[in-house]
Amino acid sequence: MTDSALSLLGLALRGSNLAVGEEPVAEACKTGRAQLVLTAADAAPNSAERARRWAQAGAVPWIPAPWTKEELGGALGRSVCAMAALTDRGLAAALAAKLALRDEALRPIASQLEEKKKPRAQKKPAVREI
Repeated sequence: MTDSALSLLGLALRGSNLAVGEEPVAEACKTGRAQLVLTAADAAPNSAERARRWAQAGAVPWIPAPWTKEELGGALGRSVCAMAALTDRGLAAALAAKLALRDEALRPIASQLEEKKKPRAQKKPAVREI
């Protein structure tokens, strides 16, 4: 389960749907592109707090990931990674769902992202009689 979640992050990176590192995560949150912010389990407390604040300011969920910086970095082709932000709604919802299978406390976040993923009903044009 965890490996498939890490693979999903690698897929997001290859598709340019992942901001990796402090500055890219901050920018994604500030511009409204971030859909989900993650921090490594062993990220420095100051880094995790910054990521949480950026996510809160951007009105997106923040999850402390179950992986270490080395595990997260390895999945992303780096030596270490303390934080990342998914910028695709569908991928964010899929990752949160995978993580919620491991940690039931994440179920509300997964549900929230799944709900955001659904397309909004479009207004039907008014029909005029002739």
